[in-house]
Amino acid sequence: MYRVLAQLAAAVLFLTSATVHAQGYPTRPVRLIVADSPGGSPDQLARLLAEKLSAGLGQQVVVENKAGAAGILGAEAAAKSPADGYTLLMTTTSIYAILPNLRKNLPYDPVRDFVPISRIATASNVLVVNNALPAKNVAELIKLAKDKPGAMNYASAGVGTPAHLAGEMLNLLADIKVAHVPYKGAAPALLDVIAGNAQYLITSPIAASAHLQGGRVRAIATTGPARNPALPDLPPIADTVPGYEITQSWGIVVPAGTPSDVVQKLSDEIVKAMNLPEVKAKVSSTGATPVGDRPAEFDAYMAKERQRLGEVVAKRGIVLND
Repeated sequence: MYRVLAQLAAAVLFLTSATVHAQGYPTRPVRLIVADSPGGSPDQLARLLAEKLSAGLGQQVVVENKAGAAGILGAEAAAKSPADGYTLLMTTTSIYAILPNLRKNLPYDPVRDFVPISRIATASNVLVVNNALPAKNVAELIKLAKDKPGAMNYASAGVGTPAHLAGEMLNLLADIKVAHVPYKGAAPALLDVIAGNAQYLITSPIAASAHLQGGRVRAIATTGPARNPALPDLPPIADTVPGYEITQSWGIVVPAGTPSDVVQKLSDEIVKAMNLPEVKAKVSSTGATPVGDRPAEFDAYMAKERQRLGEVVAKRGIVLND
């Protein structure tokens, strides 16, 4: 009898503490880790979300950039953080879908170490070239590469990023040999394309938006199966290279073990933020599509992308040697 009473008391205490936690969270600033350099797509989305989330939570949400190793450094830091709701991670296609298929000994597990909160946005990538490059379309780019095999470079946001996979997919499906030059994020990669140190980059429209509007680079195609409504003048690469398709998405996850009431509160606030008209308009203006879904939906989406991109890696024989 005493044992039963003790168990009941413990259960009541747990439920009471959870309720108190839900009512009190957050009581201090929340950090949002971005595994990319300032100015990249995850960073831009994170700062847009952080502003609205700060207002919704009543506490400042501070963006913390931890770039490097295609997102591994930031993901590892988030995975090893306390599961108390005060550390969020802006996860990416690279973190949850590509790297797990390319590397066996990651310092994090996208399923075991994280709990999904919400997918923020999704977008087909855009192929941007240096302004001096004499290629007005994908067919001309491929011809240049074939005329001078090994003489051209393509930039990426790092080894194992969607930009890297996108470039290798083009190499394989178009039967060209363009060298890969990885950077610590999309922002520095774009700067080197502008400078002419790399001839092109396949990146998100969010990262490229300001440079495209400023005329510092040219866009010649997108990577989705159809035209991007925000970039209707750009044809898909698949029009020239059949079978070519790669998109990317961004979302929020928290360390595994985060209390369910905190997960629910974060989900509610993020969905609310992503449905604000000004947020939708801002995300759409960059060529991406705002989402703002629930944890179960985001979880299912990530699982599907892991399998889909894993099949691409296996079928195309993409191997990381750099």
